[in-house]
Amino acid sequence: MKRSQLFTTAGVAAAALAMAACSSSSSGGGGTSSSVPAGGGNTVSSSSSGSSAPAANGKSYKFSFIQGVAGDGFYVTMGCGIQAEAKKVGNISINIQGPTQFDATLQNPIIASVTASKPDALLVAPDDVTASQTPVDQAAAAGIKVVLVDTTLKDPSKAVSQISSDNLAGGQQAFKAIKQLAPQGGKVLVVNTKPGISTTDQRTSGFADAAKADSKYQYVGVQYDQDSASVAAQVTSAALQKNPDIVGIFATNLFSAEGAATAVRQSGKSGKVKIVGFDADPDQITALKNGTVQALIAQQPYQIGTDAVDQAVNALQGKATTKKIGTKFAIITQKNLNSSASQAAIYKTHC
Repeated sequence: MKRSQLFTTAGVAAAALAMAACSSSSSGGGGTSSSVPAGGGNTVSSSSSGSSAPAANGKSYKFSFIQGVAGDGFYVTMGCGIQAEAKKVGNISINIQGPTQFDATLQNPIIASVTASKPDALLVAPDDVTASQTPVDQAAAAGIKVVLVDTTLKDPSKAVSQISSDNLAGGQQAFKAIKQLAPQGGKVLVVNTKPGISTTDQRTSGFADAAKADSKYQYVGVQYDQDSASVAAQVTSAALQKNPDIVGIFATNLFSAEGAATAVRQSGKSGKVKIVGFDADPDQITALKNGTVQALIAQQPYQIGTDAVDQAVNALQGKATTKKIGTKFAIITQKNLNSSASQAAIYKTHC
């Protein structure tokens, strides 16, 4: 996906590192992948899920992790967690693949190909709550233990576990950040990717509900950018023309933040309109340092990855699994960026 000029250099560097340095990260569509022994020298700290890693009991397992999109720092970091936990458990090989865009029409053939290879477990971030349903259900029907990571499905019942951030709470945290940045109140906007993605839909709902509950703020709705920074700039510009007194924008992902920042700058409202982004890729951290965005809501993808491996192993060994696990967030600002907690929350470009 093309990134706006604001992030071009950082984005290209991050993508290059993700593809070249993380041997488990796929170059994307067409089913290209690399199968690697579980491992990875990670340095990302994360909170414990409260249970120790299950033992493999001498059995060898094959796991496949299908990312929502290849090369994204969130999924790279999740893959690092998966590989580290698999190494800790022992006797687990990890195969990682992902489409070149966050698009179910590109991801579904990868899911089908992985299903045909018959891994013991499939850790998958579905790209659409409805369109991804059939291929994931077919994997479960083939006897593969399915763990949904990050995103989910309209009917997740075939999965042994769902592990993701509490995205409703993530949206609420984004509004909390807006309140800290613009305590005087005023109009607030959400710039989202596209409807039908469980995580970003929930972030929007959490933000909207929190904003509507606060009399000092007026929620003016959501604009969709089709996961394009250029479209995000266009819809944000239109929203600022319609509501020139907007004080805060919540951008639900990287491209939404890029485009919103471009529109704010071009409208001459830099510093007046506060932007809160989601996730903590290195280029998003650069944007925070530069003042392009004023706060970031960071997830815990590494923890999602470790929990996913544990739940899959438990399912394979006939042990109890936790049907739904939610992970927490951190609000990163310029003021707290150098803290140990914020540094640990920054996503990785390689393991």
